[in-house]
Amino acid sequence: MTGFFRQGPALVCDGVPLADLATAHGTPLYVYSGATIRSRYRAIDQAFADYPHAIHYALKANSTLAIARLLRSLGSNADANSGGEIDVALRAGFIPPQIVFTGVGKTSAELAQAIDLGVRSINAESAGEIERIDAIARERQTRVDIALRVNPDIDARSHPHISTGLKTNKFGIALSEVRELCAHVRAMRGVSVVGLHSHVGSQITDLEPLRRAAAALVQLAREMRAQGTVIEYLDLGGGLGVSYDGSRVPDATEYANALLPVVRETGLSIILEPGRQIVAPAGVLLTRVIDMKQQPGGKLFAIMDAGMTDLIRPMLYDAFHRIEPVSRSSAPEVACDIVGPLCESSDTLGKDRLVPQPAVDELYAVLDTGAYGSVMASNYNRRLMPAEVMIENGCATVIKRRQTIDELLALEA
Repeated sequence: MTGFFRQGPALVCDGVPLADLATAHGTPLYVYSGATIRSRYRAIDQAFADYPHAIHYALKANSTLAIARLLRSLGSNADANSGGEIDVALRAGFIPPQIVFTGVGKTSAELAQAIDLGVRSINAESAGEIERIDAIARERQTRVDIALRVNPDIDARSHPHISTGLKTNKFGIALSEVRELCAHVRAMRGVSVVGLHSHVGSQITDLEPLRRAAAALVQLAREMRAQGTVIEYLDLGGGLGVSYDGSRVPDATEYANALLPVVRETGLSIILEPGRQIVAPAGVLLTRVIDMKQQPGGKLFAIMDAGMTDLIRPMLYDAFHRIEPVSRSSAPEVACDIVGPLCESSDTLGKDRLVPQPAVDELYAVLDTGAYGSVMASNYNRRLMPAEVMIENGCATVIKRRQTIDELLALEA
């Protein structure tokens, strides 16, 4: 077995006891299964194997260098959402033609960075952004390939905070405006429209919105070709969800079966931008019980040493993560709120969880935290960033050491 499972009463990662890792490296601690990342990447790649495609891993899900390097070694390309993520991609070994640059608010400096490097494409978000790209390109006497990010006004049926394809969202160019805009862009000397891009949301567990978005791009590509703009590829984005609560979600094969029949007749190559689907189940957050508190007539609280500065998803999205004791306990089950140590009532990892009676210093694992976990961590309350460990072939490697207070304050006068 690979990933996280129990050997007797102990929760392990690829056979390595999580309790040993917590003892060696402290808590809070992120632990990743390299084998799980490999298998989940390959599942997507193999599902689309009979059609021209490129996988551009979405660095926003988890941009720890070792994880980016692992995915590059598997054949992945990169999807960057900022100049900083472009720099991470380069340091991880990706070359500029393997990088697509996405993001709703790219600065002029970031656009110049992408143009000077020669990234594969810039996913343009607006008419104004295209004007800025054109001006920078003409200044450099070059021509830049772009893809138009289309907002198809499709409900991804996920959390409102991670929905990106509705007309009420800030992302992309309205479908109704793309044709006219494209006619305007054809007269520009600094840009060439070579692709169409759509990303309608994240944590999508119903494939129909993804299929509809792909169909909208296919139809638009046909119309643009008739008008004189030859589209070379379709960027279908990412967003495929994972099971946080153990319920069934579509797998990579079902994902491919939903999209390929829509695009196959065009012959256009496709770009996919998975992130969460690859890395979320590959990580856990280890945390220890600091204190137990029973409010008279109120709730029982298990106060942990990890909180919303380490994992913000429960607070930000009311997201659910399974939380389990690392060593199976025979204590009677109780209902409690599993909360963090921060000075915020929203600092809660799980509400009304039925778990064996927690004890101070007991070790717990918050599951499926490989995506949007460490990458969204903060220093609120002057808390230090947690360490991160990767398990490969039964060996544990620290891929990000725990931050020190001196490092935290180094930029301050």
